[in-house]
Amino acid sequence: MFNNQVLLITGGTGSFGHAVMERFLNTNIKEIRIFSRDEKKQDDMRKKYNNDKLKFYIGDVRNIDSLRNAMYGVDYIFHAAALKQVPSCEFFPLEAVKTNILGTENVLTAAIEYGVKKVICLSTDKAAYPINAMGISKAMMEKVFVAKSKLVPSKKTLICGTRYGNVMASRGSVIPLFIEQIKTGQPLTITDPYMTRYLMSLDEAVELVLFAFKHAEAGDIMVQKSPACRIGDLAQAIKEVFNADNEIKVIGTRHGEKRYETLLTKEEFAVAEDLEGFFKVPADQRDLNYTNYFENGDVKLTAVEEYNSDNTKILSIDEIKETLLQLDYIKAELKEWTKNIQIIY
Repeated sequence: MFNNQVLLITGGTGSFGHAVMERFLNTNIKEIRIFSRDEKKQDDMRKKYNNDKLKFYIGDVRNIDSLRNAMYGVDYIFHAAALKQVPSCEFFPLEAVKTNILGTENVLTAAIEYGVKKVICLSTDKAAYPINAMGISKAMMEKVFVAKSKLVPSKKTLICGTRYGNVMASRGSVIPLFIEQIKTGQPLTITDPYMTRYLMSLDEAVELVLFAFKHAEAGDIMVQKSPACRIGDLAQAIKEVFNADNEIKVIGTRHGEKRYETLLTKEEFAVAEDLEGFFKVPADQRDLNYTNYFENGDVKLTAVEEYNSDNTKILSIDEIKETLLQLDYIKAELKEWTKNIQIIY
């Protein structure tokens, strides 16, 4: 797929960046460029992998000049840099604007300037019917890349995106928190036991981006069909996996949280193409001709429901456990937990 090509990953020191890098580092890819502002994490990656195909660029998507420094000779970009934590974006919404919206504009502008062939922008389910600053900034990020995709011929630079739900065991997510609480003997703190969230592994997140890389056209948003679970069931499943007896404590919702998440709005569902395990939401290709909005509407907008974490497949506790036990992160944590229990007894 990337034979003798150069791939740039913005936010490349994050969970997604690591997963992509590990997937392709030992293939015939020419070079993987890791672009981020965290020199410590870059140094850790450099020492851990010690591979000449890995190149590191210190910079910030907020600074277009630092992006230009990393763009020369790049063939493809996976744009993963973002502020992702809902509560922190609620308290610092303009920071979310600077990174998630203006940063994306900078990435795309520089990519077009340097003739990058394809850019995949990573979005989130929180961008659909957004109620929090993080989701609003990601919704605007989607608007930016869709609009930008119309300004450049796709044969020169094809711009598209993906949208997915919670990635299990990613940095800052709830599964590592639950495990840490089990290890330290604390209650497992949940916001609302009936709150539902999509479940996706890092490998599935990478597969979605690769599916978009192969099949998306300019301005498309690609969505993977995913199961979901109730947060109370997830906490119970993790307790059972670790054979723990910690209390489960309901603490109430945090700033800006939804009870369920949406991957496709009603309006998007009406025009989405069903591609077996995926949905493709094509960009609206009408131009800025206001007369058409009054004389020629879109008769296809007739969907009566959205695609959300309440109406997708809801996993049982046993199914959640089975899903968790497939994760390398859980296997490693469980191995360490079992070893420590054996030492104690």
